[in-house]
Amino acid sequence: METVDPRMPGAPGWALPSGAFDCHTHVFGPYERFGFTHPTPYAPPLAPPSLHREMLRRVGMSHGVLIQPGAYGTDPSALLAALQDANGALRGIAAATGSVPERTLADWDAAGVRGLRFVEMLAPSGTGRYPGSIGTEELEALAPLLRNLGWHAEVWATVDQHVALLPRLRASGVPVVLDHLAGIAPGRTVEDPAFQAILDALREGWLWVKLTLCRASREFPDYPDIRPFHDALIAAATESLVWGSDWPHVRMGALAPDVGHLLDLFGDWVRDPGLRERILVHNPAVLYGFDNATISKQEERV
Repeated sequence: METVDPRMPGAPGWALPSGAFDCHTHVFGPYERFGFTHPTPYAPPLAPPSLHREMLRRVGMSHGVLIQPGAYGTDPSALLAALQDANGALRGIAAATGSVPERTLADWDAAGVRGLRFVEMLAPSGTGRYPGSIGTEELEALAPLLRNLGWHAEVWATVDQHVALLPRLRASGVPVVLDHLAGIAPGRTVEDPAFQAILDALREGWLWVKLTLCRASREFPDYPDIRPFHDALIAAATESLVWGSDWPHVRMGALAPDVGHLLDLFGDWVRDPGLRERILVHNPAVLYGFDNATISKQEERV
């Protein structure tokens, strides 16, 4: 299999708070152990757990969240192996259909999985969702299991799709995280009714949004068009936001960002140290099931 090397970051220009999380990353490979179960619309990156750990170390982060890529379908073997090697510093978001055995989810929970991902975003071909991804139609059957485990759902879709889904997501009774700045359309304004509907739902307390910039804008590398949306999310619900890089940035080619630069943008856009710490440390600790004492102990081992 021909692979591509992910872009490795430089260090950000400011010191991140102790226990910081990158809440949206992926591992791929090693492929002799973890081959894809579905075709991909992108060149496979070689991003095994060791390289993922090095990426986090370079930017000063001690914790991360691994998101199941569609190319692995509902087989979390690569993700689970990375969690096993992480000494408790990582959490995982897997993928499953409503037919998954409850015992399987319990085993994943013990390994560090804390939720399931659902995708409505179309693949670049426009012929359907990304191969291997699971749609939100499975959430109704899975919701009771998620509630029992204390898990949440993560959804990747456009802002308009998210708004159409809000009643169903709210009715699931589980916390829901919207990926990639809630799929905003930067050609619109923050007054757009769809974006305002997301803000209203955020204020209800059950919805979360990931501050992940690079999928929401093509204005590389500083993404000025989405700054107003980022500011509006911060103003609406600081306790319901987490930060993610989306490393190793599949399908982005020359537009793949430097994670250190993404953190510099975050530091510039969010100047208050207490607010930075809330978004980078405390919010993800709550969402992904850590406590401050656990984080402190893990920091000592890094």
